[in-house]
Amino acid sequence: MTLVVTVLATGLTVGSSGAAARLSPAPAVGACVPRLDSIPVNAVSGELVTVLAPTTSSRRVTIDLYRRSAGCWRRALGPYPAFVGVNGLSSHHREGDGTTPTGLFAFGATMYGALTNPGVAYRYHRLTCGDWWNENPRSGLYNEFVHVACGVTPDFARGSEALWTEVPAYDYFAVIDYNTDPVVDGRGSGIFLHVSHGAATTGCVSIGRSHLVAVLQMLLPSLHPTILITTTAGFDQLRRPGTSASRASS
Repeated sequence: MTLVVTVLATGLTVGSSGAAARLSPAPAVGACVPRLDSIPVNAVSGELVTVLAPTTSSRRVTIDLYRRSAGCWRRALGPYPAFVGVNGLSSHHREGDGTTPTGLFAFGATMYGALTNPGVAYRYHRLTCGDWWNENPRSGLYNEFVHVACGVTPDFARGSEALWTEVPAYDYFAVIDYNTDPVVDGRGSGIFLHVSHGAATTGCVSIGRSHLVAVLQMLLPSLHPTILITTTAGFDQLRRPGTSASRASS
C-alpha cells in the first residue's frame, strides 16, 4: 500500500529529540483516481506530494493526500487549503525571488520543529537556540542545517534563518530537497513544507498546523516520498507518454 499527496492551486525512526506521539490511524480511502496513475514517479517511491497551480502566478493551493491501494491511487486526506510563494511558481527559482521552485523532489531525511515530535516516522529534531538554515550563497554550507552555539551570530547569518525563532511557521516542517545534490550557489535554499501563517510564503509550501501534522505523520521514509510542484498544464504534460518532469515544470 502506497500513498500520494496532491496539492491543487485555487486563483519511524523517531529521533533523539523526544518521544513521538501516537501515530494517527490510517484513514479510510476513496475510489481510484486514474489521472494519477501515469505520473512518472521513481519506481522506488511509494508516496507523492503533488503541488498543482492553475498558472505560475498562483499563490493559493489545496492539498489532497492519496494512498495507492489495490493497484490505484485513492484519496485518503484533504482537500486542505494551502499557500506557495508570493510570486507564484518558477522553473528558474533563484535565492530570494519569492517563488516556489517547480520540479520533482525528495524529502529530507530529517523533519524539524520548534515543538515536540508530533508522531512522525522520520527522524525528528526539535529546534533549539543556535539552529540555523544557511541561506547565504557565499557560504560553504549553503542550503544546509547548521547548529552554532546559542547567542553566537554565524558568519553566514545575513539572509539565513534562525529556525528556532520562526514560530509558528516552523512549529513543524519537512525539508523539500531542492538544490541539494549538487548544491548550486544562488539557486535557492530552505524550501520547506511548513505551518501556514495565512498568507503566501517566500518560497515554501505551507498548510494549516493540524493538516500539516496529518500529512507529516503519513509520510514514511521506507516508501521514499517525493513531491511534485508544477502547474496544471505541466501536470497534464506529465500524463503524456515520454514527457519528463523537468519539461512539465517549465
